[in-house]
Amino acid sequence: MDHFDLRDGVMHAEDVALPAIAEAVGTPVYVYATATMERHARVFREALAALPQPPLVAYAVKANPNAAVLATLARAGLGADVVSGGELLRALNAGIAPDRIVFSGVGKTAEEMALALRHGIFQFNVESEPEVEMLSAVAHGMGTTAPIAFRINPDVDAGTHAKISTGKSENKFGVAYDRAHAAYALARGLPGLSIRGVAVHIGSQLTDLKPLEAAFGKIGTLIESLRRAGHPIRVADLGGGLGVPYDPAQPVPPSPAAYGEMVARITAGWDARLVFEPGRLIVANAGVLLTRVIRVKQGVAEPFVIVDAAMNDLMRPSLYDAWHDIRAVAPDGRRFTANVVGPVCESGDTFAMHRPMEHVAAGDLIAFMTAGAYGATMAGTYNSRPLTPEVIVSGNKWSIVRARQPLEALIAADNLPPWLVAEETA
Repeated sequence: MDHFDLRDGVMHAEDVALPAIAEAVGTPVYVYATATMERHARVFREALAALPQPPLVAYAVKANPNAAVLATLARAGLGADVVSGGELLRALNAGIAPDRIVFSGVGKTAEEMALALRHGIFQFNVESEPEVEMLSAVAHGMGTTAPIAFRINPDVDAGTHAKISTGKSENKFGVAYDRAHAAYALARGLPGLSIRGVAVHIGSQLTDLKPLEAAFGKIGTLIESLRRAGHPIRVADLGGGLGVPYDPAQPVPPSPAAYGEMVARITAGWDARLVFEPGRLIVANAGVLLTRVIRVKQGVAEPFVIVDAAMNDLMRPSLYDAWHDIRAVAPDGRRFTANVVGPVCESGDTFAMHRPMEHVAAGDLIAFMTAGAYGATMAGTYNSRPLTPEVIVSGNKWSIVRARQPLEALIAADNLPPWLVAEETA
């Protein structure tokens, strides 16, 4: 359920007509539905209700770090999984308590570690022996203790796109499964560390529970052996990655309820608090990218629908060949097959080729669906295009939560070096 529905022939976000937002804010613009985020957070938490200990559901901030999104999810009871100092500060500023924040990522700097330690976060998910040595030095130097879990790479193929797979042996993430005991032994001998748990995350947009079940099974075995070796494992971070339905022609991904049942079955007897890091699952269907057709250009075979959104606004199709449903905001009942492209001077600035879709013409509004995750957060300013604004809707209310950057401000961000300024004024 995404709360983007046709009413009187026009797509609405909850109770707000999308053309009204386009008229006020311009296009392209991201639009988020509060009700969808709240529902997805509630459904995911309900799916885990049978666990013996209340889990920590730490929303993956990288999926969509907008302050309004984070504040909405904080009110819904979610914590945060962060991968940078910037994401940590965003989460804190949105009202997420530090003891509900997990810090992941392979490249934490000493400065980021110190920042997280000062705020007293729940846990560092460390991903290598050199990282844990750096964290030890930082924590010891500050006279404090860092709670840690090693992220373990279980060498399980998630069956997802190669660029979002993280659990195979050739991926950059985590400590290899067969080096886990050596890593924990190293950490036990270092000052400033408190071994708390084990972490795993094998990839994103998973559409099958079998890889997750295989990975969790290996982690359960590892927890037993680590405890026998004297390590106090009290937390198991099972990551995120559960997929969402982008393409209605593809099989529907497992439901949160099916995922929760599998987790409860596999982790029975672990006697550990579980942590989860959902991102896409919570916000993907909660957002659309609203764009306007500039013109329709006849191609050799199908027409090219040229829109004012581009690859710099929504990178996923260009980066991953990702599929997004494309809908007319005010469909007239006609259909055609078209190529939907943006204005950026790259052949890769393509959203869909040979796509059967609702008919549109110059001036019409189009919505790229399921764009709430890895959309605005990955946007850039290629071709000197300002960052896309963002709007959030709640019932019949809506608000701009990131304004469109004026072109003048984008250009003014550059500074000329003194020698070029001197030449200009000479």
